[in-house]
Amino acid sequence: MTPVRLCALLALPLFRVALATPLVPRWDDFEVKHAWAGAPRGWEVHSAAPPDHMLDMRIGLKQDRFEELVDHLYQISDPAHERYGAHLSKEEVDALVAPHPESVELVEAWLEDHGIEPASVQRSPAGDWLSLRVPVAQAERMLDTKYHVFHNQASATYLVRAISYALPRALHPHVDVVTPATHFGGMRRMKTTSFLQPQVKAISDDEAAAQRQSLAVGHFATVPSSCSSTITPACLRALYNTSTYTPQATDTNKIGISGYLEEFANDADLQTFFKKFRTDAVGTTFTHVQVNDGGNNQSDPGIEANLDIQYAEGMTFPTPNIYYSTGGSPPFKPDDFTPTDTNEPYLDWLNFILNQTTIPQTFTTSYGDDEQTVPVDFATSVCNMLAQLGARGSSIMFSSGDDGVGGGDCDTNDGTDTVRFQPNFPASCPFVTTVGATTQVKPEVAASFSAGGFSNYFAQPSYQASAVSTFLTGLGTQFQGMFNASGRAYPDVSAQGEGFQVVLGGDTVSVGGTSASSPTFAGVVSLLNDFRIASGKAPLGFLNPMLYTTGVAGLNDITSGSNPGCNTDGFAAGKGWDPVTGLGTPDFGKLQAIVAGA
Repeated sequence: MTPVRLCALLALPLFRVALATPLVPRWDDFEVKHAWAGAPRGWEVHSAAPPDHMLDMRIGLKQDRFEELVDHLYQISDPAHERYGAHLSKEEVDALVAPHPESVELVEAWLEDHGIEPASVQRSPAGDWLSLRVPVAQAERMLDTKYHVFHNQASATYLVRAISYALPRALHPHVDVVTPATHFGGMRRMKTTSFLQPQVKAISDDEAAAQRQSLAVGHFATVPSSCSSTITPACLRALYNTSTYTPQATDTNKIGISGYLEEFANDADLQTFFKKFRTDAVGTTFTHVQVNDGGNNQSDPGIEANLDIQYAEGMTFPTPNIYYSTGGSPPFKPDDFTPTDTNEPYLDWLNFILNQTTIPQTFTTSYGDDEQTVPVDFATSVCNMLAQLGARGSSIMFSSGDDGVGGGDCDTNDGTDTVRFQPNFPASCPFVTTVGATTQVKPEVAASFSAGGFSNYFAQPSYQASAVSTFLTGLGTQFQGMFNASGRAYPDVSAQGEGFQVVLGGDTVSVGGTSASSPTFAGVVSLLNDFRIASGKAPLGFLNPMLYTTGVAGLNDITSGSNPGCNTDGFAAGKGWDPVTGLGTPDFGKLQAIVAGA
């Protein structure tokens, strides 16, 4: 395809006639797109990457009308706006994120210059993502970089990545991101946000039965004292006031759980869980969807996967649940010349979901990374894809993380080794609802591991500006310089996160983490979506503009506890929003009344 041509006038001496000479872009005029100061912490160079090792390259083109999509998203998510609930169709979203024709033309010309026929390139429905397979040697020429095999001893992982990559200067306004390049997250390095709690004794059958009996009254005052240490669906349904609601729109309303890291949700364990904790749901199943060769090994149940599906089902029965098992090409193994090296699971899952005509109205995800370990161009592209899901009417929950204001020594990775609070991603994306953790009952308090803080990548959105400003005023100069006060603040809300009783391999174990909090809050949201759909209304979609305005009255403010980290006491929970528990935990009855009038 012929590239865009610019004209320049050449003024020639001796009054010669000025001639118009077309200029083609210089594909050798490189400018760095992203670079690390050095190998990310924990990674070391093992060897040069084999030049014939194949990479599944993805090129994210600039989305021509993305700001317009964000305008739509905020309008249709604001209960005070006349367009509230007027969610966009897949085709409308695709039209807004499609690249400008000039971007397509330039990128195709660049690919042709490297001997790649545009017709051989796979494209997303909107045309904003291009996929192609290239050997390392060719990728190095295209991106003016050097790929190496990097080794992470802690996880025994090998990845083929680069410390930096560049693009021709002419492409920078047209290309948002290229992968795999400098993103070291990968399938094996994503963090689950759950952990076993062997110190919490598993609940007895008698205690479980007593908790189920408490639902006969269905009021907060009936929550047994055992719920302070061991959580079951009965505790959550009583605590968050959902026990008297029966879903009505189960032919339309669905909840999706995204899974990674070869975590498999076990069917038999779910039935054991139901027999012990939700007897009316015995026999109910869920749908397994395998994305990008994601597995479903029923002989290898995963604690994260079982936690997610058991509590999403336990909160929403009989609402249909879908568990997405997202795979990825195996990490590079230097001894067997693995043919491909993809390992960008968020992109795989998001591209799959956005390509579906019908999608669940509620999603929950319990995985994340330290924000500073994710290249900003990659993080921005993923966050923008999450905005597309919201624009289509889905409510998206992410766990905030389990490391308080930051895990480890909290040194920055920009070469300065400055100690700062460390936010998590995608928890820091402004287009998701991030869920922190609480513990105990009567009253609930913040769980000490509940991650929260302020993004260094994403600006603070207007919907939370007032609530965050109030918190910062009360904070004063404490922790000054340790966090970005103008960044997107999280979590937005919270829910219980300790002592969850999970069936794993037939046995009951205790599990904690914001991985438990996210499906719990998502379960309440799914019931609210059911109520709205059954009432002839649109689902809630992107929640945050509602939560920070009318929705506050439907949340239980958590005013005690803190989230230590980085050798500090961390932030403290208090009246109103705080970066430990957000706006608080849900009261379904109050929220139901609020969304009924929206």
